[in-house]
Amino acid sequence: MSYRDQIDPNRIPQHVAIIMDGNGRWAKQQGKERCFGHQAGAETVHVIAEEAARLGIGYLTLYTFSTENWNRPADEVTALMTLLFDSIEEETFMKNNIRFRVIGDIDKLPIKVQERLNQCIAHTAANSGMCLVLALSYSSRWELTEATRQIAEKVAQGLLKPEAISDQLITEHLTTAFMPDPDLLIRTGGELRLSNYLLWQAAYAELYFCDTFWPDFREEELCRAICDYQQRERRFGKTSEQIV
Repeated sequence: MSYRDQIDPNRIPQHVAIIMDGNGRWAKQQGKERCFGHQAGAETVHVIAEEAARLGIGYLTLYTFSTENWNRPADEVTALMTLLFDSIEEETFMKNNIRFRVIGDIDKLPIKVQERLNQCIAHTAANSGMCLVLALSYSSRWELTEATRQIAEKVAQGLLKPEAISDQLITEHLTTAFMPDPDLLIRTGGELRLSNYLLWQAAYAELYFCDTFWPDFREEELCRAICDYQQRERRFGKTSEQIV
């Protein structure tokens, strides 16, 4: 029986976040340049987005380009920006009723990429299906620093009292304020770390790590991760008896 057939449709995670790792190592195995792996990884994004939408996942957030990735060789960064521009296919989003959003320090991206992203966000805004979110020029430390700065400015202006600061207030100042925290966080490629990704939001996320490189991650792999998620007991600090 396939993993897709084993999924309980009544326990689909509302928000799945993925660290798409392994493009470069996958390309190396093929005897190709890293950019070849990124191209293959971009194709996987469309495959997984369509499958997630079919499964009824509400939000799919993909770690596409971190703030640390700006430190990569200039030619690789340029190739990634070009690939990002070319791989945004509104037709796929419209066909699958997918909304498109972006989180991160978008102002650092090339202007033409910003324009392309904003165009896609606007054109898919009325779609009522899954929301696909790309984390671009993103890191949790950047996000939390920005949220802290915004809150501090409000305190300095007398618009907010320090005692009014709560975890909910901080959440409302994050770039992810429009969506729920991830229920399931997947990392491909065999590494066992979060790499500065959704650290605040993933406080109670179920973590799933697999050795599969992102270009080889397909529908059945996603379904396997969801099946694993559905076997877990989410207690949020309570006891099993309290959950029952």
